[in-house]
Amino acid sequence: MNLMENPSSTSSSAGQNSRAIVFYLVENFSMIAFATAIEPLRIANRMLGVEYYSWRLASMDGNPVTASNGVEVAIETSLKQERENLSSSRRPSNMFLCSGMNVEEAVNRSLFAYIRENKNSGVTVGGLCTAAFLLAAAGLLKGKKCAIHWENLPGFAENFPEVEVYADLYEMDGNIWTCAGGTAALDMMLSMIEEDLGEELVNRVCEQALTDRVRNPNDRQRLPLRARLGVQNAKVLSVIEYMEANIAEPLQLVEIADFVGLSRRQIERLFQQHMGRSPARYYLEIRLDRARHLLMQSTMAVVDVAIACGFVSASHFSKCYREMYGKSPLQERT
Repeated sequence: MNLMENPSSTSSSAGQNSRAIVFYLVENFSMIAFATAIEPLRIANRMLGVEYYSWRLASMDGNPVTASNGVEVAIETSLKQERENLSSSRRPSNMFLCSGMNVEEAVNRSLFAYIRENKNSGVTVGGLCTAAFLLAAAGLLKGKKCAIHWENLPGFAENFPEVEVYADLYEMDGNIWTCAGGTAALDMMLSMIEEDLGEELVNRVCEQALTDRVRNPNDRQRLPLRARLGVQNAKVLSVIEYMEANIAEPLQLVEIADFVGLSRRQIERLFQQHMGRSPARYYLEIRLDRARHLLMQSTMAVVDVAIACGFVSASHFSKCYREMYGKSPLQERT
């Protein structure tokens, strides 16, 4: 049925099956993830001519919340009110946690109780950007697949080794939905709209949003190495991919050479030509970059960060880190 050709039928359907959504915002939430989640709902309503999707914004105390870009957003309800709404006619269909930088600061027992109450009440619970961290800390991701922003993925994997986390755009695993943030929220919401109201409406929403398609959940978050590094040599790219996949237990260059089918000297020559430094130096930079993300995106002890990035001791790690970034790991975290 074409929903646009039969508005009376659409109104009836919307009244019976509409989705009420709560967006719970925490301080420093990602504005791009929030905006690309809420805008396709507005556009879908406009295309339908009825309010199929409704939403309200919540925060811990009902006060405005500031995004990581400094924009303050007005809030309609508090956590206390939303917990009461779960046992009333105002119970939502979906609840999305919206977070961003410094997500660990949002950890709160009352929030975790609210998250679990949503799930136990049959509400589909979702997380935008880094909010998978909150869902995992609340105990909702055991046995579930989830997605999180690539920058936060190493720290998340270290904090929650039992959770299946992927560098996907989004994951919709039963009644737990997560997305990696950025424009991935748009794709997850478009997928929901298609499930609710069909492909024709999604195509119209895409036209309005100037996007040509709904990306596959498993599409990569980051640019391919070739585009990211500006390197075209396939052998160099293979070596770098192998290095990135072996950070906790760094490989010897001879092992890497065997894997890619080159000699050690050939790899050293290719790296000097294409990367301007030795393979050993580049491998160290990859490990230190991973350590930097762990220091800034997790609460792991420095010694644990060192071990996770393949350093034999905290002192050796600190020495290398200071030489690379001009400050110690502790100074970086501070």
